[in-house]
Amino acid sequence: MTRSQALLREHATRPEIALRPPSTIMRLERMGSFFPTRLSFLRSLLRDMAAEGACVDRLVFELDDNGFGEAAYQVHLRGRAYTLIAYTSPLDEDARTDRVIAEAWDACFVLFDGIPKKKDIDELRQQATRQEAGRFNDRVLVLSRANKSVRLFEHVLEALADGNQPDGKALADIGYLMRTTAVYGNGKFGLADRAHVLRRGGPSEPFRLEMLTVWLIREFTFDLVDHIARKRGGSGAVALAAPLRCQLGIGNSTGLGMAPFLVEHPQLINNWMLARETALARVRAVQLASASMREATLRCTDQISRHLSAWSTEDARAQARIDALRHEWKRFAFQVGRTLAVERPFDALVRASERGSSDLQELVVALVLEPNGALVDGLSHCMDANEGFLLDPSMPVGTLRSFLKSHYAWCEAFDVQLASSKAMVWYVSEEKFEPRLGERREGANDNCEMLHGVAHAITELNADLTGWGSEILVAEFLARHPQHRNAVRRVQLVARYPYGEIRDNLLDAGVRPIDLLRCKLSFFGASRFDPRSDRWTRITLFAGAPCAADLTPQTAEDCFLPSFDQAM
Repeated sequence: MTRSQALLREHATRPEIALRPPSTIMRLERMGSFFPTRLSFLRSLLRDMAAEGACVDRLVFELDDNGFGEAAYQVHLRGRAYTLIAYTSPLDEDARTDRVIAEAWDACFVLFDGIPKKKDIDELRQQATRQEAGRFNDRVLVLSRANKSVRLFEHVLEALADGNQPDGKALADIGYLMRTTAVYGNGKFGLADRAHVLRRGGPSEPFRLEMLTVWLIREFTFDLVDHIARKRGGSGAVALAAPLRCQLGIGNSTGLGMAPFLVEHPQLINNWMLARETALARVRAVQLASASMREATLRCTDQISRHLSAWSTEDARAQARIDALRHEWKRFAFQVGRTLAVERPFDALVRASERGSSDLQELVVALVLEPNGALVDGLSHCMDANEGFLLDPSMPVGTLRSFLKSHYAWCEAFDVQLASSKAMVWYVSEEKFEPRLGERREGANDNCEMLHGVAHAITELNADLTGWGSEILVAEFLARHPQHRNAVRRVQLVARYPYGEIRDNLLDAGVRPIDLLRCKLSFFGASRFDPRSDRWTRITLFAGAPCAADLTPQTAEDCFLPSFDQAM
């Protein structure tokens, strides 16, 4: 039995509320409306670390007066030691860029499996500071780099050195002292692959090690700014106050490199979506809300209002969308208290949200999941996948046709003969071997095109199936039409993992990759989406989350859609 089938079977034993179908969820406009929930990977990491009583020990902190040097932070998780090693060095302003083509950064990091020796730290400096150009062994689990948010970092530094706390509005406007521009893992550049980590008893949840890396980087940034402030201000300097630390996160700048992941890992994406939808169905089936549930939901309602009030972006289209959501939410929030008193209150809230935009609907999903951790948190450990689905050549063509009808009828909505339906091409750049999206020019990208034209591939498969008898095996069909091998395998796979397929044409002239980015980042736990175009965005991770010194089972719960007004 697959994990997704087990989830469905377990859900069937509970009061019945139907899961929202893939035809509703797996559309770009909907996926681009997702918000982080308590199932997000950083939230489950914090809960697990708090439950284990995980502590962070600073093993090395050898920085000069300007903060340049190296540091190492160790944490134990599930009985294993992991160490973040940080390297900082001067960076010329003309070399400062968030683009993947950068060759220098303010700081570089590795997450090391175990406790490194001095020799390991010295040797890794030569490789980590080269990032993609470096070479690593299987003791290195994650590779990352980050740049300072120069304006805010300097403001905080000057204030602390003078014995003052920084301006709250300045912190709220930016929200982080550093932002990462890449967090690599799972076998890239010689790093340990996921299977290797699991064999050593490492955590199996998706992106668990990457989230741990970012959380430890956040710890380092606070120690870094405090250290430089002490060196600059002497005995009059103060440390950044604990409430302000907790409100600050780590920024991230990410673009097209992340987008194809959702197309290339249908089993994994199915399990993410299925866990989320199963959690929602469980909560909607709750018959009555207890007094503590009602109180918690109302607190979350107020928190959402504060979050929306503080959320802004320079992108005019995105800001207009935020403004519209604020207006919708203000009207919706007014009825939450009254609705919590009816039978199946969370179902009633979800149904009421369906009269609004997809942004409102997905925000309400985050709202109703938040006070129901006891009911849904276990699903956060059901979001990995053992990928490796093999094509079944013994399947009759008739079965294949039935799968096409059940799961790919959406392809009929697109006229694939129109030039606009295949106007764009996803390809791998020669310079950085990173995904790119560009206008299609005949023959220009044929050698490096990524196979993301699912709607076209399915349409062509359907056409070539015409005239084939239902009892003929897929093997015989593919012997005559081998070009459809990938499409057939995908159809067979999606029949078992129905939330694994994005039901839109990714080659259309109007495609917006930002929707893919927001969907994936919401599962990470990102907040404050700040699009800079329809192809890249800045976000914040771990804003509002506890720092290492404050991590408890109680504080691990306290980072739902953060805003800065609690700390001011």
